[in-house]
Amino acid sequence: MPEGHTVHRLARQHHRIFRGQYVAVSSPQGRFVDGADAVNGRRFDRASAWGKHLFHHYAGGRIVHVHLGLYGKFADFRVDAGVPEPVGQVRMRIVGTERGTDLRGPTACEVVNEAEVSAILARLGPDPLRKDADPATAWARISKSRRVIGALLMDQTIIAGIGNVYRNELLYRHRIDPHRLGTGMEESEFADAWTDLVELMNVGVRKGRIITVRPQDDHGAPSYGPRRPRTYVYRRAGEPCRICGTPIRTEVLEGRNLFWCPTCQT
Repeated sequence: MPEGHTVHRLARQHHRIFRGQYVAVSSPQGRFVDGADAVNGRRFDRASAWGKHLFHHYAGGRIVHVHLGLYGKFADFRVDAGVPEPVGQVRMRIVGTERGTDLRGPTACEVVNEAEVSAILARLGPDPLRKDADPATAWARISKSRRVIGALLMDQTIIAGIGNVYRNELLYRHRIDPHRLGTGMEESEFADAWTDLVELMNVGVRKGRIITVRPQDDHGAPSYGPRRPRTYVYRRAGEPCRICGTPIRTEVLEGRNLFWCPTCQT
């Protein structure tokens, strides 16, 4: 599932491409016909993101809410040579003056109003990529919880936008055992981790990749996949820790794969 930095990159990209244009919106697949009709031909005012939720704001107060989920993806195209025929199951197509984009496979694609957006945001924790984020609200929940920190960081009602890569890598960078209870966290530890998370996710927005390994540690065993940056623990089960050499461990925690170094993270 795309993590928060990907959704923020999409919001910035769509804002840059479509802002101020009267766009054509359709649903070649047929599953978003009414929603597409509601915004088709309207002015695209702006795009915004909160955690893993993307919002397209149109003139007149209509908003398209998109959650990519596991399989959702946007694919851009140019229209100077003519609008291409849609390929595959395109839930929503947006066509501007020079460029367009096709959305396939999202978990959610719906037209909502401001009140419904507020209801969505009320269920989410602070987003490290937003300037108005208040980490104190996340800390208040974590410090009172007897769930383990490895699970709390993936809870979108506590912090919005963190996915499995950032969860595993952040805990390693701060030498925190993912099995430690929220009540066992120190406020200073959380503050340092939050500051680091904000920086890491902003790098992700700028670079389009999750980069977590410090330059001095960026050597040795290759990454878990081609053209992927190296990681400390994510998808490195059984491989030696880049710092101490201990084999990285893994387990399933609340349905997601957890990775950690039992020596460095105590």
